[in-house]
Amino acid sequence: MSTSTAIGDEAATSGPGAPAPLSVPLVSIGSWAFAFGPYEPAPWSFERVCDFAANAGYDGVEINGFRPHPHYDDFAGGKGTKELKAEITGRGLGISAYAPSFHHVPPARVTTAAYGAEIDKARGFCEDLGIGRLRVDTVMPPQEMSQQEYEDCFAQLRASWADASARCARSGVALVWEFEPGFWLNRPSEIERLAQEVGDDNFGILFDSSHAYTGGVRGARQGSPPELMPTVAAYATRLLPFIRHLHLADADGRLHDEDTSVHTPLGQGQVDFAPLLAALSPIADRLDWWCVDMCYCDRADEKAVHSLDVVRSWGPARSASKAVAK
Repeated sequence: MSTSTAIGDEAATSGPGAPAPLSVPLVSIGSWAFAFGPYEPAPWSFERVCDFAANAGYDGVEINGFRPHPHYDDFAGGKGTKELKAEITGRGLGISAYAPSFHHVPPARVTTAAYGAEIDKARGFCEDLGIGRLRVDTVMPPQEMSQQEYEDCFAQLRASWADASARCARSGVALVWEFEPGFWLNRPSEIERLAQEVGDDNFGILFDSSHAYTGGVRGARQGSPPELMPTVAAYATRLLPFIRHLHLADADGRLHDEDTSVHTPLGQGQVDFAPLLAALSPIADRLDWWCVDMCYCDRADEKAVHSLDVVRSWGPARSASKAVAK
């Protein structure tokens, strides 16, 4: 069980020098929660996800770019993007980020130009819909490499993402990397090194609290010996200069299909959110959206409602309260 699910408790808010009450930004739900895992045989339509998000009281959605949810190739040249945006905004929702599939162009293995061509399609989709963040990952699973192969792949990844970040900047879109136990480069020092070496203010890290716990604190899929962080808060502090987006989920250290982190509802795992959010407070103004991530959860709708209630309990909203449709 998480040691703190409410940030406004006595330990966090009383006594001399207590921090100011937390200000909660806009909150979205990742649409992949209703397309992956238990939902894969019969995924919810994107329209149904938007209906759910609006009715549950979310401020927005984070778009899963895997079909049947919006894939950028299905909106080439801007076709249909006005209608899609109206479908979302008409329900009173915003869009926190776009998370498409780049599995056909692993950025450490293909040329910079090949990767950039796909990035251009995705950033065009983001630009048409007014989306401010594009999520990427390394695509490749953790694997053994010679030192030379490792450095070659690292250099190509750095080049691909530096170029992609510059392309995205032209569209006003930040490029954010979500590290996971199930993808290559999952050790804290590797993540920090890559972010430093890309060296572009438009590039940053998507910090997922579940992945940080399972991969960083528990060392899942790092290999031997693992490079462990003492807490998720310590991990966030280490990566603080680079964090540009946040996914919120609890974790118990298990892996889904022995691949990547099991995401559990907030307050039902081992992540201590009070110190995590305190660690993130210096960059709070940078995190204008928090995304609740219920990936691979059964009954994701019920768990997403519970998790939103937990987030809302952490402090006052930065913007006016959103009315919950009944």
